[in-house]
Amino acid sequence: MRRSQLFIKTRKEAPADEEAKNAQLLIRAGFVHKEMAGVYTFLPMGLKVLEHINDVIREEMDGIGGQELRLTSLQDPEIWKETGRWSDEAVDVWFKTKLKNQTEVGLGWTQEEPLVRAVRPFVNSYKDLPFLAYQIQTKFRNEIRVKSGVMRGREFLMKDMYSFARTQQEHEELYEKIKQAYFRVFQRLGIGDKTFLTFASGGAFSKYSHEFQTVTDAGEDTILLDRGKGIAINEEVYDDESVAQTGVDKDKLEKVKAAEVGNIFTLRDKYSTPLGLKFTAEDGQEHPVLMGCYGIGPSRLVGVITELLADDKGLVWPERVAPYKVYLAGIGDDEEVRRSADEVYDYLTENGVTVLYDDRDERPGEKFADADLFGIPFRLVVSRKSLEAGGLELKKRTADATEIVVKNQLTQVLGSPGQD
Repeated sequence: MRRSQLFIKTRKEAPADEEAKNAQLLIRAGFVHKEMAGVYTFLPMGLKVLEHINDVIREEMDGIGGQELRLTSLQDPEIWKETGRWSDEAVDVWFKTKLKNQTEVGLGWTQEEPLVRAVRPFVNSYKDLPFLAYQIQTKFRNEIRVKSGVMRGREFLMKDMYSFARTQQEHEELYEKIKQAYFRVFQRLGIGDKTFLTFASGGAFSKYSHEFQTVTDAGEDTILLDRGKGIAINEEVYDDESVAQTGVDKDKLEKVKAAEVGNIFTLRDKYSTPLGLKFTAEDGQEHPVLMGCYGIGPSRLVGVITELLADDKGLVWPERVAPYKVYLAGIGDDEEVRRSADEVYDYLTENGVTVLYDDRDERPGEKFADADLFGIPFRLVVSRKSLEAGGLELKKRTADATEIVVKNQLTQVLGSPGQD
Protein backbone atom coordinates (compact mmCIF):
# COMPACT_ATOMS: atom_id res chain seq x y z
CA MET A 1 0.00 0.00 0.00
CA ARG A 2 1.21 3.50 -0.88
CA ARG A 3 0.64 6.04 1.86
CA SER A 4 -0.65 8.54 -0.69
CA GLN A 5 -3.57 6.16 -1.37
CA LEU A 6 -4.41 5.46 2.28
CA PHE A 7 -7.41 7.57 3.27
CA ILE A 8 -6.52 7.90 6.97
CA LYS A 9 -4.87 10.89 8.59
CA THR A 10 -2.99 10.88 11.87
CA ARG A 11 -3.71 13.23 14.75
CA LYS A 12 -1.18 14.90 17.04
CA GLU A 13 -3.58 15.17 19.99
CA ALA A 14 -5.66 12.48 21.64
CA PRO A 15 -9.45 12.91 21.53
CA ALA A 16 -10.66 14.70 24.65
CA ASP A 17 -13.54 12.30 25.30
CA GLU A 18 -11.38 9.15 25.52
CA GLU A 19 -9.92 8.06 28.87
CA ALA A 20 -8.27 4.81 27.78
CA LYS A 21 -4.79 4.89 26.31
CA ASN A 22 -5.68 2.23 23.75
CA ALA A 23 -8.53 4.29 22.31
CA GLN A 24 -6.47 7.49 22.33
CA LEU A 25 -3.61 5.91 20.38
CA LEU A 26 -5.75 3.86 17.99
CA ILE A 27 -7.78 6.94 17.07
CA ARG A 28 -4.70 9.17 16.76
CA ALA A 29 -3.09 6.62 14.43
CA GLY A 30 -6.25 6.25 12.34
CA PHE A 31 -6.74 2.58 13.20
CA VAL A 32 -10.26 3.01 14.59
CA HIS A 33 -13.08 5.54 14.48
CA LYS A 34 -15.38 6.06 17.45
CA GLU A 35 -18.98 5.77 16.34
CA MET A 36 -20.40 6.18 19.85
CA ALA A 37 -19.52 5.16 23.39
CA GLY A 38 -18.44 1.51 23.33
CA VAL A 39 -18.80 1.21 19.54
CA TYR A 40 -15.79 1.50 17.23
CA THR A 41 -15.27 1.17 13.48
CA PHE A 42 -12.07 -0.63 12.52
CA LEU A 43 -10.45 1.35 9.69
CA PRO A 44 -8.13 -0.31 7.12
CA MET A 45 -5.00 -0.63 9.25
CA GLY A 46 -6.94 -1.44 12.40
CA LEU A 47 -8.83 -4.12 10.50
CA LYS A 48 -5.55 -5.64 9.33
CA VAL A 49 -4.41 -5.95 12.95
CA LEU A 50 -7.75 -7.44 13.96
CA GLU A 51 -7.71 -9.97 11.12
CA HIS A 52 -4.12 -10.98 11.87
CA ILE A 53 -5.20 -11.74 15.44
CA ASN A 54 -8.12 -13.74 14.04
CA ASP A 55 -5.70 -15.65 11.80
CA VAL A 56 -3.63 -16.77 14.80
CA ILE A 57 -6.75 -17.81 16.69
CA ARG A 58 -8.10 -19.74 13.69
CA GLU A 59 -4.80 -21.55 13.14
CA GLU A 60 -4.71 -22.73 16.74
CA MET A 61 -8.40 -23.66 16.94
CA ASP A 62 -8.24 -25.52 13.63
CA GLY A 63 -5.05 -27.21 14.80
CA ILE A 64 -6.88 -28.97 17.63
CA GLY A 65 -9.82 -30.00 15.46
CA GLY A 66 -12.08 -26.98 15.79
CA GLN A 67 -14.67 -26.48 13.04
CA GLU A 68 -15.61 -22.90 12.22
CA LEU A 69 -19.20 -21.83 11.61
CA ARG A 70 -21.18 -18.61 11.82
CA LEU A 71 -24.32 -18.29 13.90
CA THR A 72 -26.87 -15.53 13.48
CA SER A 73 -26.75 -12.28 15.43
CA LEU A 74 -30.56 -12.06 15.56
CA GLN A 75 -31.84 -14.32 18.31
CA ASP A 76 -35.15 -16.17 18.63
CA PRO A 77 -36.53 -15.60 22.15
CA GLU A 78 -38.09 -19.09 22.33
CA ILE A 79 -34.77 -20.94 22.53
CA TRP A 80 -33.60 -18.64 25.34
CA LYS A 81 -36.84 -18.98 27.27
CA GLU A 82 -36.23 -22.73 27.45
CA THR A 83 -33.08 -22.13 29.51
CA GLY A 84 -34.45 -19.16 31.47
CA ARG A 85 -32.08 -16.61 29.96
CA TRP A 86 -34.44 -14.37 27.98
CA SER A 87 -35.80 -12.15 30.74
CA ASP A 88 -33.97 -8.96 31.65
CA GLU A 89 -34.02 -10.10 35.27
CA ALA A 90 -31.95 -13.16 34.37
CA VAL A 91 -29.65 -11.41 31.85
CA ASP A 92 -29.27 -7.64 32.10
CA VAL A 93 -27.14 -7.04 28.98
CA TRP A 94 -29.66 -7.92 26.27
CA PHE A 95 -30.27 -5.60 23.33
CA LYS A 96 -33.82 -6.34 22.22
CA THR A 97 -35.95 -5.01 19.37
CA LYS A 98 -39.07 -5.90 17.38
CA LEU A 99 -39.68 -6.87 13.79
CA LYS A 100 -42.36 -5.03 11.80
CA ASN A 101 -44.84 -7.74 12.72
CA GLN A 102 -44.09 -6.98 16.40
CA THR A 103 -42.18 -10.25 16.92
CA GLU A 104 -39.53 -9.64 19.56
CA VAL A 105 -35.91 -10.59 18.81
CA GLY A 106 -32.59 -10.13 20.55
CA LEU A 107 -29.04 -9.39 19.47
CA GLY A 108 -26.66 -12.19 20.46
CA TRP A 109 -24.51 -11.61 23.54
CA THR A 110 -23.41 -15.27 23.73
CA GLN A 111 -24.40 -18.35 21.71
CA GLU A 112 -24.87 -21.55 23.72
CA GLU A 113 -28.59 -21.96 23.08
CA PRO A 114 -28.66 -21.34 19.31
CA LEU A 115 -25.59 -23.50 18.75
CA VAL A 116 -27.15 -26.42 20.63
CA ARG A 117 -30.24 -26.11 18.48
CA ALA A 118 -28.12 -25.92 15.30
CA VAL A 119 -26.09 -29.08 16.05
CA ARG A 120 -28.94 -31.11 17.56
CA PRO A 121 -30.03 -32.70 14.24
CA PHE A 122 -26.50 -34.02 13.72
CA VAL A 123 -26.02 -35.71 17.09
CA ASN A 124 -27.72 -39.03 17.68
CA SER A 125 -25.14 -41.70 18.39
CA TYR A 126 -21.94 -41.89 20.43
CA LYS A 127 -20.24 -42.10 17.02
CA ASP A 128 -21.18 -38.44 16.38
CA LEU A 129 -19.05 -37.25 19.30
CA PRO A 130 -16.79 -35.59 20.35
CA PHE A 131 -16.37 -32.38 18.34
CA LEU A 132 -15.41 -28.73 18.71
CA ALA A 133 -17.33 -25.91 17.02
CA TYR A 134 -16.34 -22.24 17.07
CA GLN A 135 -17.07 -18.92 15.47
CA ILE A 136 -15.61 -15.41 15.33
CA GLN A 137 -18.63 -13.14 15.45
CA THR A 138 -19.88 -9.73 16.54
CA LYS A 139 -21.52 -9.74 19.96
CA PHE A 140 -23.76 -7.10 21.53
CA ARG A 141 -23.92 -6.33 25.24
CA ASN A 142 -25.78 -3.46 26.84
CA GLU A 143 -22.96 -2.55 29.22
CA ILE A 144 -23.51 0.31 31.65
CA ARG A 145 -19.88 1.46 31.74
CA VAL A 146 -17.73 1.56 28.61
CA LYS A 147 -14.64 3.65 29.36
CA SER A 148 -11.92 1.19 28.42
CA GLY A 149 -11.78 1.85 24.68
CA VAL A 150 -11.88 -1.28 22.54
CA MET A 151 -11.21 -3.40 25.63
CA ARG A 152 -14.88 -3.23 26.63
CA GLY A 153 -17.58 -2.41 24.13
CA ARG A 154 -21.27 -2.65 23.53
CA GLU A 155 -20.46 -4.12 20.12
CA PHE A 156 -17.33 -6.24 19.86
CA LEU A 157 -15.81 -9.29 18.22
CA MET A 158 -15.61 -12.61 20.06
CA LYS A 159 -14.24 -16.03 19.29
CA ASP A 160 -16.45 -18.49 21.14
CA MET A 161 -15.77 -22.22 20.96
CA TYR A 162 -17.93 -25.00 22.38
CA SER A 163 -16.93 -28.58 23.08
CA PHE A 164 -19.33 -31.53 22.90
CA ALA A 165 -18.29 -34.73 24.68
CA ARG A 166 -19.68 -38.08 25.75
CA THR A 167 -18.03 -38.47 29.16
CA GLN A 168 -16.48 -36.29 31.84
CA GLN A 169 -13.05 -37.72 31.05
CA GLU A 170 -13.48 -36.91 27.38
CA HIS A 171 -14.57 -33.38 28.28
CA GLU A 172 -11.52 -32.90 30.51
CA GLU A 173 -9.21 -34.04 27.72
CA LEU A 174 -10.75 -31.52 25.32
CA TYR A 175 -10.60 -28.84 28.00
CA GLU A 176 -6.87 -29.36 28.53
CA LYS A 177 -6.20 -29.39 24.79
CA ILE A 178 -7.98 -26.06 24.39
CA LYS A 179 -6.19 -24.60 27.42
CA GLN A 180 -2.81 -25.34 25.82
CA ALA A 181 -4.00 -23.87 22.50
CA TYR A 182 -4.89 -20.66 24.32
CA PHE A 183 -1.38 -20.42 25.75
CA ARG A 184 -0.01 -20.71 22.22
CA VAL A 185 -2.35 -18.00 20.94
CA PHE A 186 -1.19 -15.47 23.53
CA GLN A 187 2.46 -16.40 23.05
CA ARG A 188 2.18 -15.85 19.30
CA LEU A 189 0.44 -12.52 19.86
CA GLY A 190 3.40 -11.24 21.88
CA ILE A 191 1.74 -11.16 25.32
CA GLY A 192 2.45 -14.70 26.50
CA ASP A 193 5.00 -13.64 29.13
CA LYS A 194 2.43 -11.30 30.72
CA THR A 195 -0.59 -13.62 30.51
CA PHE A 196 -1.34 -16.07 33.31
CA LEU A 197 -3.80 -18.86 33.95
CA THR A 198 -6.11 -17.50 36.63
CA PHE A 199 -8.52 -19.42 38.81
CA ALA A 200 -11.93 -17.77 38.95
CA SER A 201 -15.48 -18.64 39.92
CA GLY A 202 -16.88 -21.72 38.23
CA GLY A 203 -20.47 -20.72 38.96
CA ALA A 204 -22.93 -23.59 39.14
CA PHE A 205 -20.80 -25.92 37.02
CA SER A 206 -17.56 -26.45 38.94
CA LYS A 207 -15.57 -25.08 41.85
CA TYR A 208 -13.34 -23.01 39.56
CA SER A 209 -13.14 -21.88 35.96
CA HIS A 210 -10.04 -20.59 34.24
CA GLU A 211 -9.40 -17.08 32.98
CA PHE A 212 -6.39 -15.91 31.02
CA GLN A 213 -5.39 -12.60 32.56
CA THR A 214 -2.80 -10.22 31.08
CA VAL A 215 -1.05 -8.06 33.64
CA THR A 216 -1.59 -4.39 32.80
CA ASP A 217 -2.44 -1.27 34.79
CA ALA A 218 -5.34 -0.74 32.38
CA GLY A 219 -6.99 -3.98 33.50
CA GLU A 220 -10.37 -4.02 35.22
CA ASP A 221 -9.63 -7.10 37.35
CA THR A 222 -7.38 -7.66 40.35
CA ILE A 223 -5.52 -10.97 40.60
CA LEU A 224 -3.18 -12.55 43.13
CA LEU A 225 -0.23 -13.78 41.09
CA ASP A 226 2.46 -16.36 41.85
CA ARG A 227 4.97 -15.53 39.10
CA GLY A 228 7.17 -18.50 39.94
CA LYS A 229 4.37 -20.97 39.27
CA GLY A 230 2.77 -18.87 36.54
CA ILE A 231 -0.63 -19.17 38.24
CA ALA A 232 -2.99 -16.54 39.62
CA ILE A 233 -6.23 -16.37 41.59
CA ASN A 234 -8.90 -13.81 40.83
CA GLU A 235 -9.42 -11.62 43.88
CA GLU A 236 -13.13 -12.48 43.77
CA VAL A 237 -12.44 -16.09 44.81
CA TYR A 238 -9.29 -15.61 46.84
CA ASP A 239 -9.30 -17.40 50.21
CA ASP A 240 -7.35 -20.11 52.02
CA GLU A 241 -9.24 -22.82 50.15
CA SER A 242 -8.37 -21.41 46.72
CA VAL A 243 -4.73 -21.08 47.76
CA ALA A 244 -4.68 -24.73 48.81
CA GLN A 245 -6.56 -25.91 45.69
CA THR A 246 -4.26 -24.08 43.26
CA GLY A 247 -0.99 -24.85 45.02
CA VAL A 248 0.34 -21.29 44.86
CA ASP A 249 2.84 -19.96 47.39
CA LYS A 250 0.85 -17.55 49.54
CA ASP A 251 3.97 -15.68 50.62
CA LYS A 252 4.88 -14.95 47.00
CA LEU A 253 1.53 -13.68 45.78
CA GLU A 254 1.45 -10.23 44.18
CA LYS A 255 -1.72 -8.20 43.90
CA VAL A 256 -1.77 -6.78 40.36
CA LYS A 257 -4.22 -5.30 37.88
CA ALA A 258 -4.99 -7.45 34.86
CA ALA A 259 -7.22 -7.63 31.79
CA GLU A 260 -9.10 -10.82 30.99
CA VAL A 261 -8.22 -11.88 27.44
CA GLY A 262 -9.76 -15.36 27.50
CA ASN A 263 -11.83 -17.73 29.59
CA ILE A 264 -12.65 -21.41 29.58
CA PHE A 265 -15.22 -23.19 31.68
CA THR A 266 -17.29 -26.31 32.05
CA LEU A 267 -21.01 -26.28 31.22
CA ARG A 268 -21.78 -29.96 31.86
CA ASP A 269 -25.41 -30.52 30.71
CA LYS A 270 -26.66 -27.02 31.64
CA TYR A 271 -27.90 -26.40 28.08
CA SER A 272 -27.95 -29.85 26.53
CA THR A 273 -30.54 -31.28 28.91
CA PRO A 274 -33.23 -28.56 28.62
CA LEU A 275 -32.68 -28.30 24.86
CA GLY A 276 -32.71 -32.04 24.22
CA LEU A 277 -29.14 -32.53 23.01
CA LYS A 278 -28.46 -36.17 23.81
CA PHE A 279 -26.85 -39.27 22.32
CA THR A 280 -27.32 -43.01 22.46
CA ALA A 281 -24.33 -44.81 23.99
CA GLU A 282 -22.97 -48.21 22.95
CA ASP A 283 -25.17 -49.90 25.56
CA GLY A 284 -28.31 -48.32 24.08
CA GLN A 285 -28.81 -45.86 26.93
CA GLU A 286 -29.44 -42.16 26.27
CA HIS A 287 -27.22 -39.53 27.89
CA PRO A 288 -27.00 -35.74 27.71
CA VAL A 289 -24.03 -34.33 25.80
CA LEU A 290 -21.46 -32.68 28.08
CA MET A 291 -20.36 -29.21 27.01
CA GLY A 292 -17.64 -26.63 27.63
CA CYS A 293 -17.32 -23.00 26.54
CA TYR A 294 -14.13 -21.18 25.54
CA GLY A 295 -13.92 -17.47 24.73
CA ILE A 296 -11.33 -15.02 23.39
CA GLY A 297 -12.04 -11.39 22.45
CA PRO A 298 -10.05 -10.43 19.31
CA SER A 299 -11.10 -6.76 19.39
CA ARG A 300 -10.36 -6.69 23.12
CA LEU A 301 -6.90 -8.08 22.36
CA VAL A 302 -6.22 -5.12 20.05
CA GLY A 303 -6.72 -2.87 23.07
CA VAL A 304 -4.75 -5.03 25.49
CA ILE A 305 -1.75 -5.30 23.15
CA THR A 306 -1.88 -1.52 22.71
CA GLU A 307 -1.98 -0.89 26.46
CA LEU A 308 0.79 -3.37 27.16
CA LEU A 309 3.30 -2.62 24.41
CA ALA A 310 2.80 1.00 23.27
CA ASP A 311 5.43 3.57 24.24
CA ASP A 312 5.64 7.36 24.34
CA LYS A 313 6.03 7.50 20.53
CA GLY A 314 2.96 5.46 19.68
CA LEU A 315 1.79 1.93 18.94
CA VAL A 316 4.13 -1.08 19.02
CA TRP A 317 2.83 -4.19 17.25
CA PRO A 318 4.33 -7.68 17.39
CA GLU A 319 5.33 -8.75 13.88
CA ARG A 320 2.59 -11.37 13.68
CA VAL A 321 -0.22 -8.85 14.10
CA ALA A 322 1.23 -5.61 12.67
CA PRO A 323 -0.74 -4.14 9.74
CA TYR A 324 2.45 -4.13 7.66
CA LYS A 325 5.90 -5.47 8.36
CA VAL A 326 7.81 -2.51 6.88
CA TYR A 327 7.28 1.24 6.78
CA LEU A 328 9.24 2.45 3.75
CA ALA A 329 9.97 6.15 3.35
CA GLY A 330 11.77 8.03 0.63
CA ILE A 331 13.42 11.24 1.89
CA GLY A 332 14.04 14.15 -0.47
CA ASP A 333 12.99 14.98 -4.01
CA ASP A 334 16.10 13.49 -5.61
CA GLU A 335 15.11 11.44 -8.67
CA GLU A 336 17.57 8.66 -7.80
CA VAL A 337 16.11 8.45 -4.28
CA ARG A 338 12.58 8.19 -5.65
CA ARG A 339 13.57 5.54 -8.18
CA SER A 340 15.48 3.52 -5.55
CA ALA A 341 12.54 3.67 -3.13
CA ASP A 342 10.17 2.45 -5.85
CA GLU A 343 12.55 -0.43 -6.61
CA VAL A 344 12.72 -1.42 -2.93
CA TYR A 345 8.91 -1.32 -2.70
CA ASP A 346 8.57 -3.57 -5.75
CA TYR A 347 11.28 -5.94 -4.52
CA LEU A 348 9.71 -6.41 -1.08
CA THR A 349 6.15 -6.87 -2.34
CA GLU A 350 7.33 -9.37 -4.94
CA ASN A 351 8.97 -11.34 -2.13
CA GLY A 352 5.84 -11.41 0.00
CA VAL A 353 6.84 -8.72 2.52
CA THR A 354 3.98 -6.38 3.41
CA VAL A 355 4.95 -2.71 3.01
CA LEU A 356 3.39 0.65 3.73
CA TYR A 357 5.27 2.96 1.35
CA ASP A 358 5.27 6.61 2.42
CA ASP A 359 5.55 8.19 -1.00
CA ARG A 360 4.14 11.58 0.09
CA ASP A 361 5.91 14.88 -0.37
CA GLU A 362 6.25 15.53 3.35
CA ARG A 363 9.05 16.49 5.74
CA PRO A 364 11.22 13.64 7.11
CA GLY A 365 10.12 14.41 10.68
CA GLU A 366 6.46 13.91 9.82
CA LYS A 367 7.15 10.61 8.06
CA PHE A 368 9.24 9.32 10.97
CA ALA A 369 6.63 10.39 13.52
CA ASP A 370 3.91 8.52 11.61
CA ALA A 371 6.13 5.44 11.32
CA ASP A 372 6.50 5.40 15.11
CA LEU A 373 2.83 6.16 15.76
CA PHE A 374 1.71 3.30 13.48
CA GLY A 375 3.92 0.84 15.38
CA ILE A 376 5.08 -1.03 12.26
CA PRO A 377 8.00 -3.33 13.22
CA PHE A 378 10.62 -2.09 10.70
CA ARG A 379 11.33 1.33 9.19
CA LEU A 380 13.30 1.52 5.95
CA VAL A 381 14.55 4.89 4.72
CA VAL A 382 15.92 5.65 1.28
CA SER A 383 17.79 8.98 1.13
CA ARG A 384 20.77 10.55 -0.56
CA LYS A 385 22.72 9.91 2.64
CA SER A 386 21.76 6.21 2.78
CA LEU A 387 22.56 5.68 -0.89
CA GLU A 388 25.99 7.25 -0.42
CA ALA A 389 26.53 4.92 2.55
CA GLY A 390 25.79 1.96 0.30
CA GLY A 391 22.09 1.12 0.70
CA LEU A 392 19.06 1.69 2.92
CA GLU A 393 18.70 2.78 6.52
CA LEU A 394 16.98 0.08 8.59
CA LYS A 395 15.59 0.65 12.09
CA LYS A 396 13.49 -1.59 14.30
CA ARG A 397 10.52 0.12 15.92
CA THR A 398 11.72 -0.75 19.42
CA ALA A 399 15.41 0.09 18.86
CA ASP A 400 17.32 3.36 18.76
CA ALA A 401 20.14 2.26 16.48
CA THR A 402 19.98 2.13 12.69
CA GLU A 403 22.02 0.11 10.21
CA ILE A 404 22.71 0.25 6.50
CA VAL A 405 21.55 -2.74 4.47
CA VAL A 406 21.50 -3.44 0.76
CA LYS A 407 18.31 -4.29 -1.08
CA ASN A 408 19.21 -7.91 -1.78
CA GLN A 409 19.78 -8.53 1.95
CA LEU A 410 16.35 -7.35 3.00
CA THR A 411 14.45 -10.63 2.88
CA GLN A 412 17.18 -12.27 4.97
CA VAL A 413 17.25 -9.44 7.51
CA LEU A 414 13.47 -9.11 7.77
CA GLY A 415 12.73 -12.83 7.98
CA SER A 416 10.18 -14.96 6.21
CA PRO A 417 6.69 -13.59 5.43
CA GLY A 418 4.18 -14.58 8.11
CA GLN A 419 6.91 -15.71 10.50
CA ASP A 420 5.85 -15.49 14.16
